[in-house]
Amino acid sequence: MKSFSRRRFIQSTMIGAAGVTAFPLFQSFTAGANNTIRIGFIGLGQQAINLLNGFSRIPGVQIVAGADVYGIKRQRFELRLKEFYKSRNELVDVKTYKDYREIIDRKDIDAVVIATPDHWHALMAIDACNAGKDVYQEKPITFTIKESLKVAEAVRRNNIIFATGSQQRSDSNYQHAVNMVHKQANGFGELKKVSAYVGPGPDPYNLPKEEIPADLDWTKWLGPLSFVHYNSKLNPPITIDPPTRETFWARWRYYKETGGGFTCDWGAHNFDIGQWGLKKDYSGPVKVIPPGYQGTEHLTFVYDNGLEMVNEPYDDKKTLGIKFWGSDGWIEVSRGSYAASNDLLLPPKDENADEGLYERSSLHLEDFINSVKSRRDPIVPVEIGQRTATCCILGNIALELKRPVRWSPEEQYFINDPEAEKYFHRDYENGYKL
Repeated sequence: MKSFSRRRFIQSTMIGAAGVTAFPLFQSFTAGANNTIRIGFIGLGQQAINLLNGFSRIPGVQIVAGADVYGIKRQRFELRLKEFYKSRNELVDVKTYKDYREIIDRKDIDAVVIATPDHWHALMAIDACNAGKDVYQEKPITFTIKESLKVAEAVRRNNIIFATGSQQRSDSNYQHAVNMVHKQANGFGELKKVSAYVGPGPDPYNLPKEEIPADLDWTKWLGPLSFVHYNSKLNPPITIDPPTRETFWARWRYYKETGGGFTCDWGAHNFDIGQWGLKKDYSGPVKVIPPGYQGTEHLTFVYDNGLEMVNEPYDDKKTLGIKFWGSDGWIEVSRGSYAASNDLLLPPKDENADEGLYERSSLHLEDFINSVKSRRDPIVPVEIGQRTATCCILGNIALELKRPVRWSPEEQYFINDPEAEKYFHRDYENGYKL
């Protein structure tokens, strides 16, 4: 783990695993005028707009600032917020910045929402923590395993509320499914295997070079990344007049040079639920086996109790979801869908999922705001976000090496594998340091 304190991380992990009610983890919080929590957004793309729609409707929350290296996104953010507050007859001064540090430096901002590409997550989160800002951070929380450990350390060192944007944890369907698994409910029995389908890993960057828009600072967008040329699929086009949103998710997430592929994008959702069901929230796999290795068909995560989580479809539609296999039955859960081998395993009829609004889940965002007020960990605290990100990244490392990777969840490091160690972190470029 190099410069990271193993003991400090393990202590914080034990606290999280034990539950927060017995541990006064955080310092007291003083909100702004009239007990208002003032939020700044960092990264103003498609997911930020979804989160803007969710956070802006929570009582006691004001969104007062946004930062992005793309000028048209700053313009859209400011217009939308001003129109929103005007419709409510509220006077809120909204400012936008090119440099996120101007939000971090503002004393009147209590929390930040980080919704940038993954390669910026760690630097921004650590800066926010050191400035005393609470953080809602999109998943996966970091681009590398070393970054995830550094972020977890910064959160606990600075007594910060940190929420991971794994919205499925706040959905009653997923909660019920995991509860049935953990209870070894009648009709399910003992957990035998988890099928968590997320899709493939990242591909090499192969988009053609295009002209950089005049109001996009491409050098700042790249930040610590090695240089890749610009293509508009990395920043989907939008317009202001008429207002046109992105029509697809930015493609940076699907390339090795700029993202983690579906392994990290959807893995941060479905592997997260899988580890929850396996009771490995504060642990992780001990071995990761790539497809094609000695007859292994799908990417497979092996845990210390012998159970496996497999990136395999469980239906003909290749649903991005989870299937828990028990000794007596099974449970399938995905966004807006729940099925089981026995009616006893179904959710109560009066229990509904969060209406499929996963990108701006009101329950998940409200949980973060309530945590900021109460100074208690949210439903997905930093340690769970860290373990989930690690699981996803380990999957990509096994895919890259085309052989099994052995991992110590206790030490959070590779076991006798110098080749895999090279992927523990990526060297930062352009003068940036972790």
